[in-house]
Amino acid sequence: MSNFEPNAVIRGFQLTVVGTVRALRNPELFKYDHFRQAALAIAVGVIIHLIIQIPIIGVKLLVWIASWFSDLDRSSWDESIMNGLNFLNNSVLQVPFLLMTLMRYVTPTLDEIFMESLKWVDSTYVQKHKADDPKSLRAMYYPHLAMYSTKGATGVSKPIPEAMILFLRRYGRKFGTLLGLYMISLLPVVGRFVMPAASFYTFQSSVGTTPAAVIFGTGLVLPKRFIVRFLHTYFASRSLMRELLEPYFCRIHFTPEQKRRWFMDRQGVLFGFAFAFTVVLKAPYIGVLMYGVAQASTAYLITKITDPPPSPAESEGFAESQVTWKNKHDFLRLSLDNLDKLNLPVQNEGEGQEAKIPQSPGRKFS
Repeated sequence: MSNFEPNAVIRGFQLTVVGTVRALRNPELFKYDHFRQAALAIAVGVIIHLIIQIPIIGVKLLVWIASWFSDLDRSSWDESIMNGLNFLNNSVLQVPFLLMTLMRYVTPTLDEIFMESLKWVDSTYVQKHKADDPKSLRAMYYPHLAMYSTKGATGVSKPIPEAMILFLRRYGRKFGTLLGLYMISLLPVVGRFVMPAASFYTFQSSVGTTPAAVIFGTGLVLPKRFIVRFLHTYFASRSLMRELLEPYFCRIHFTPEQKRRWFMDRQGVLFGFAFAFTVVLKAPYIGVLMYGVAQASTAYLITKITDPPPSPAESEGFAESQVTWKNKHDFLRLSLDNLDKLNLPVQNEGEGQEAKIPQSPGRKFS
């Protein structure tokens, strides 16, 4: 089964909705400093946006002055300049996303939102199944995950300077790639093939050659701006998902190879989950506020695509056991109102446990 099949993407969309609804019901969510910091980030974002607009307005003014001396109706160079500036401003720089992500490296608030939301997910699960035998419930995620060290107060998996450098390097690489593709696409003759070819190259390894070829053919027909937005949203959603999962990965330590395989095995669901938030986060000003909601919703996502973690003392081999999503096929077939079904442990696993809330890992799926 393809990791990027439509059913997996749709299930990711559904988890976005369910996770958001459950997160917004948590009365503790809005008590965190994130929303005060978000207001500050909005103010900073407005200032930076105005600074960026100064050269753009200057160029537009020069084009307007040039229109006095040249008939721009018979040429298209002015439209190319304007389109390029708008693309640079809206799709390449992504200043709001940059600001929101950098918050993770200077304050522990987003990590705290994730953990508080994970506790809320556990408590709502127990409340939902309060009529069931406590021994039949899945193990909890929050109690053991809270025991793990985060290697720093801000909850990032590497020392803060190193983590920031790696993030800025990824951001710069994406900035350069998108800008370079756009510049090459302006070339005569070959330019019209650049974005469709980039789409084919990007998706060929994920969805297969035939679907990627369909995307390539569609790119030849659609206006370039649609392909640009599509590619930008895809790359932005991958970056967003990586950042939202950081509170989990800074506690459960995977090797780079294990982490790569972990993402590959879940990429369809992760793309569907992150895509909706990527679109919302682009909204001026309110996008910063929604970042906290996205972080809270990720706690619900974790409980559906991973097993409950053991205590740190028993964690040897746990990361490798999570690389393959063992119950993926069954989970993708569940109805939306039955998403908790596969969290149930096997019948004899509850024996000898306290009837309270199970604290050890739940069912090991096969």
